[in-house]
Amino acid sequence: MVTDRGYVEELADVEDDFDRWYVEVVRKAELADDSPVRGTRIIRPYGYALWENIQRQLDDRIKATGVENAYFPLFIPKSMLEREANHVEGFAPEVAWVTHGGDKKLEEPWAVRPTSEAIICPIYARWVQSYRDLPILINQWANVVRWEERPRAFLRTVEFLWQEGHTAHASLDEAEERTRQMLDVYEDLCVTELAIPVVPGLKSESEKFAGALRTYTIEAMMGGKHWALQSGTSHNLGDHFGRVFEIEFLDANGERQFAFNTSWGLSTRIVGAVIMVHGDERGLRMPPRVAPTQAVIVPIWRKAKERESVEAAVKTVQQSLGKDIRVKVDLRDDKTPGWKFNEWELKGVPIRIELGPRDIQNEQVMVVRRDTGEKQPVPMSDLPEMLPKLLEEIQENMMAQATAMLNDNSERVTEYERLRERASANAGFSYAFWCGSSECEDKVKAETHATIRCIPFDQPAEGGHCIVCGSAAEIEVVFARAY
Repeated sequence: MVTDRGYVEELADVEDDFDRWYVEVVRKAELADDSPVRGTRIIRPYGYALWENIQRQLDDRIKATGVENAYFPLFIPKSMLEREANHVEGFAPEVAWVTHGGDKKLEEPWAVRPTSEAIICPIYARWVQSYRDLPILINQWANVVRWEERPRAFLRTVEFLWQEGHTAHASLDEAEERTRQMLDVYEDLCVTELAIPVVPGLKSESEKFAGALRTYTIEAMMGGKHWALQSGTSHNLGDHFGRVFEIEFLDANGERQFAFNTSWGLSTRIVGAVIMVHGDERGLRMPPRVAPTQAVIVPIWRKAKERESVEAAVKTVQQSLGKDIRVKVDLRDDKTPGWKFNEWELKGVPIRIELGPRDIQNEQVMVVRRDTGEKQPVPMSDLPEMLPKLLEEIQENMMAQATAMLNDNSERVTEYERLRERASANAGFSYAFWCGSSECEDKVKAETHATIRCIPFDQPAEGGHCIVCGSAAEIEVVFARAY
């Protein structure tokens, strides 16, 4: 028989073995499961519900900027993919190919979509004739395939889910404005809905998207090792793809021009970020705004004759909360209340409501917060008004805790040896000046395994000296090891 505490005690220590803790939480909280197909994972209903809530919030934000959803093919002919040489070179090791249809060999192999620029840009070339046809603002929700050597659920899998936006514009300024606008959308999603603080900035030349003019990113700090996780990217592609794929148009002066493109995406990797930023020794902690279940009601009775009255009270409480709160009632009779408490803590449900015979007598329930463990009795009549406020309080507290973690594990460093020490210890984000040379960037990567995560938009008022070579430098960057 399972003990009340046994369910959680089997978790690896979140501080000593964070990687194992992550794998166990994903499995035991029923977010995902192993797949018979190498490198892929099955997203279970609880994990998919979290993704759906994130997806819904992001989709609304994307549409609010004037973007429409569409869908493009999963397969890309090899000749089409190869039209953009830099793009192909960047993705070549990760591309999966279809060579046969049924029992017949294809005349031309098809790439399984690693990203969609190579299939979308030729279609835009067909649609665009005049400046009046621009801008084109399209997003698609899709799956992509990249041949990942070290798969891990949500973070890196051969097949994953995402949204990818693709736009075409008449000018570089319009493309730049859209690129930055969509990065702002990602930042707002993370901060407002996921309670994840991020550092927005520009990628270095070596870290930017293949074929892009420039790439912007939001970088989040994970718990445990305090590694960085690239949590959303937005790319200004300039007119490079417009030239390669012949997206030409006549401008207002009757002159022929090439379109300027952007692409931007956020994937199920963000589910991994929610797990790693907020999780603790008891498992998940779900931000209330995206939690699949915001409150769980656990009925308590010891004698069979108590069950009917408790279940009736539970039903009344559930109905009083209406449809504005995602509530689940745990009526399983093969598990003890203590076992249920531990399971719902593992799954990260923000609020637990306990209700037993004594509570009925006192016309109250016991409310337990997942983020702090605090318990408080609440009159049943006050619950409908009190619970939404408490959920917002929990959301704000989780954001404050995550922000404190980010701040406490970020440091401005001026000595190269200190940078090495911090990278070796997985100590978090190291802010340092960089001269801009690829040689200095490559040296840090080779010797510390840390990379330039981004050049933050928020830069110091004065310059300094490159952390590697000591020469004058105007740019401060974030170095960190990354998932």
